Amino acid sequence: MYLNHITEAIGRTPLVKLNKVTEGIKATVLAKVEYFNPGNSVKDRMALKMIEDAEKAGILQPGGTIIEGTSGNTGMGLALAATARGYKCIFTLTDKQSKEKMDILRAVGAEVIVCPTNVAPEDERSYYSVAKRLNREIPNSFYPNQYDNLSNTAAHYETTGPEIWEQTEGKVTCLATGVGTGGTICGISKYLKEQSSAVKAIGIDTYGSVFKKYKETGFFDENEIYPYKTEGIGEDILPKNVDFSLIDQFIKVTDKDGALMTRRLAKEEGLFVGWSCGSAVHGALEYAREHLTEDDVLVVILPDHGTRYLAKIYNDDWMREQGYIE
Repeated sequence: MYLNHITEAIGRTPLVKLNKVTEGIKATVLAKVEYFNPGNSVKDRMALKMIEDAEKAGILQPGGTIIEGTSGNTGMGLALAATARGYKCIFTLTDKQSKEKMDILRAVGAEVIVCPTNVAPEDERSYYSVAKRLNREIPNSFYPNQYDNLSNTAAHYETTGPEIWEQTEGKVTCLATGVGTGGTICGISKYLKEQSSAVKAIGIDTYGSVFKKYKETGFFDENEIYPYKTEGIGEDILPKNVDFSLIDQFIKVTDKDGALMTRRLAKEEGLFVGWSCGSAVHGALEYAREHLTEDDVLVVILPDHGTRYLAKIYNDDWMREQGYIE
């Protein structure tokens, strides 16, 4: 049997037991390896869903242009879906994103516009603002806005959540994943908590992001915001896809700890994954050491593939420059 288009290969990713990095952990720790999606990331799921829902609503018309602010992976998912439907793509990225991500997006036919990282979201130069401006200026264009588009959460409620429940035979007790737009954790958490209210959802945040403090205090503290290196998690805004009632706890992970765990996953588990994957596993294991028993089954989402980070965390010279290794 063959697929009619590459987007039909999205989903049904494997759940793989972690064996070596989990030393001393009592719980069973399973990794949902999302780089098996055709665009090599979890974002393929929500990108396709946002396009399908926009078509159904009549927002996205034939021959249109998809314009999105992305850290790279959502752009790849959108580009794959766009090729099947004849859309053009323009993506805005911050200058902290890896060159590999920019090159990959150009390779699949997208136009890439690089914007400064260290500006406020409302600044006209930010990648949010540039994407919105282009959407206003370009006729027959669609701005998916992955941060506030609830099709993002719906994609994971409809696919990733049910897959995890089925693959664990309903034994999952805890979910851990990085939080950026919020769609992944909230969609999966909503589904799993409907099956069992005892399931805990742990959000992995990064230093320089507002999520953890906002969850704990309800206060949006701009003093929490500062530049960080980790790509794909954390935010300086509160996306509509982040439903804090579906996230039980946040754990912050440093850039260094996330990078080092990412390299361990490659060397010790054979999982050649991206930076935020290491962050998710580091934070998940920190939670598991303190809270989980041998009766628990912890599922960690590994969002993307290591090819996006060859010049950074898999480059010894770059790692030394950052002070992450000697």
